[in-house]
Amino acid sequence: MKNNIFAIIVIYNGMQKHWIQKCFESLLKSSLKINIIAIDNVSTDGSVEFIKKNYPIVDLIENQSNEGFGKANNIGIKRAYEKGADYFFLLNQDAWVQERTVEVLIKNSINHPDYGILSPLHMNGEGSLIDQGFYNCINPFKSRKLYSVLSTHKTTEEVIFNFDFVPAACWLLPKKTIERVGGFNPTFYHYAEDDNYTHRMRFHSMKVGVVPSVHVYHDREERSPHVYFDALLTKYKRKVLLDISNPLLKGNRILVEYRLLLSDLFKAFLFLDLKSGKLVLNKFMILIKLKEKEILKNKKISEKEGMNFL
Repeated sequence: MKNNIFAIIVIYNGMQKHWIQKCFESLLKSSLKINIIAIDNVSTDGSVEFIKKNYPIVDLIENQSNEGFGKANNIGIKRAYEKGADYFFLLNQDAWVQERTVEVLIKNSINHPDYGILSPLHMNGEGSLIDQGFYNCINPFKSRKLYSVLSTHKTTEEVIFNFDFVPAACWLLPKKTIERVGGFNPTFYHYAEDDNYTHRMRFHSMKVGVVPSVHVYHDREERSPHVYFDALLTKYKRKVLLDISNPLLKGNRILVEYRLLLSDLFKAFLFLDLKSGKLVLNKFMILIKLKEKEILKNKKISEKEGMNFL
């Protein structure tokens, strides 16, 4: 049976290190025919002009504002669905795949319909090491078998390992996943949208798998680090949004957070720890500014089966 495959790629200033070229060329050289939809989030480095000139075959959507990762992907997913996609291959602009990566993932998707997301092994841009972000999700404490397979090189194309989460830098989603789970939750503008999506996948009784026999190369090792204090608050906000939006968690998660912060604030004042007290107060401000009604509305939507958020 012939499958209609669409790659969805969000573009934002993708000219550096020839990312766009490496990404697109790997898909065009794939062992299966792959249609490419690129969604540009208002690049300023000539990405749009480069794509139009060198890849006229690509369906290019030009956003009028930077819509973030999740919403831009949703735009591409909706376009692909309207064009009759059977499979949706989400790939970062700074990533590229082996010739048979998509083919092997699709074969496994057909043979194992309980998997809603399948992903290859994520390597760094040089192909010399497992990508750091990916490694943090599939470390040996979570799967001794995977590391046994990798160390002994005894793997076949049919081997799949089940994980709770795999980064969305490279996902294969069959049509049934889109029809049951939908797109990315708009509560998340950038980062954590893939964590939330896997929570929703598990809520709807679908699995996330890694197929280690094929690879994607993700070139992100030279990113500059965030300032520690700002990163700490950003991570806190992300964690709170994930908890509130997670359909697997019950109860009033905002109330839980307020209680935890009150306890931390009491401890800070008790020990005259001004630094910790300031941090807790900043966290309180984050909670106060959250759009609680909108977040809970999106959570309720995500609990229903259907093409939500598309």
